[in-house]
Amino acid sequence: MAFYDLPRDELPSYKPARREEKDFDAFWAATLADAGRYPLDPRFEPFPFGLDAVEAFDASFAGFGGQRVKAWLVLPAAALRPALPGFRSGKLPCVVEFIGYGGGRSLPCDWLVWAAAGYAHFVMDSRGQGASWSPGDTADDGASGPSVPGVMTRGIDSPETYYYRRIMTDAARAVEAAAAHPAVDPERIAVTGGSQGGGLSIAAAALSGRVGFLMPDVPFLCHYRRATEITDTDPYGEITRYIHTRREAEELAFRTLSYFDGLNFAARTKVPALYSVGLMDTICPPSTVYAAYNWHAGPKDIRVYSYNNHEGGGPYQTREKIAFAKKRFSSI
Repeated sequence: MAFYDLPRDELPSYKPARREEKDFDAFWAATLADAGRYPLDPRFEPFPFGLDAVEAFDASFAGFGGQRVKAWLVLPAAALRPALPGFRSGKLPCVVEFIGYGGGRSLPCDWLVWAAAGYAHFVMDSRGQGASWSPGDTADDGASGPSVPGVMTRGIDSPETYYYRRIMTDAARAVEAAAAHPAVDPERIAVTGGSQGGGLSIAAAALSGRVGFLMPDVPFLCHYRRATEITDTDPYGEITRYIHTRREAEELAFRTLSYFDGLNFAARTKVPALYSVGLMDTICPPSTVYAAYNWHAGPKDIRVYSYNNHEGGGPYQTREKIAFAKKRFSSI
């Protein structure tokens, strides 16, 4: 794929106007207050997996509407923790991770990097997903109605019924669930994820007051209007096909999406951030990533992978994030 978006020298200054409804903050305050009516009830059941260097827990908590949301908690083995640089007062810093579109939490063997780096790692399952490329275990007790296959247009006629209201609330609650484990230092929590997981990490950082920094990779869920205008690739293509068929729904759909746009969350996030972008990314166009990055209200940096598509930096970016996390956790 050749370069197709804005010229590279224009991307660092690309900061488009945001569409933000007047009740954006009230909407999210009411949403989180409603979720707060349900006890978080975090549960951690030991999950032996035959890996002696880590301990895995089959975790769950009450997310949006009180629905149980599954997760994994992976920790360095107890015998190893006292020798870890980040270990303080019997507790570990924690990285909360959100998963890319269509994927689920899979099994603990897929989530070893952050525990190997010396941190607790809490991986939230994605409600109603987990059958495209990685298995999941959490249903979605949400709205029905006409939608394109996938979750991008599920309940899109209203912000109250839209799918991402539920999973973004789950993401904010996941941070609280991770903080509740006795091995986790609740004052040292970061969020990360790639693609959809990157978008959810931006939302979680804005909605939770507990996040110390964020590391969104090639984030999805940002600058929806432009994304649908310059790429035909799913998942943004699901929105295009929905409006293609339901021609009268265009304004209503983009009004709903404005409540879930990473630009609006980034503008409310003042903690440090490390973003990444692939300049040949046809799934999350570079300008949509830069739009969120440029609206981020706190200290920030971005890693640019010029000749990469949606895989972004892959293991190179993992190395960057580990270095960033070690620096940030040591300063908290």
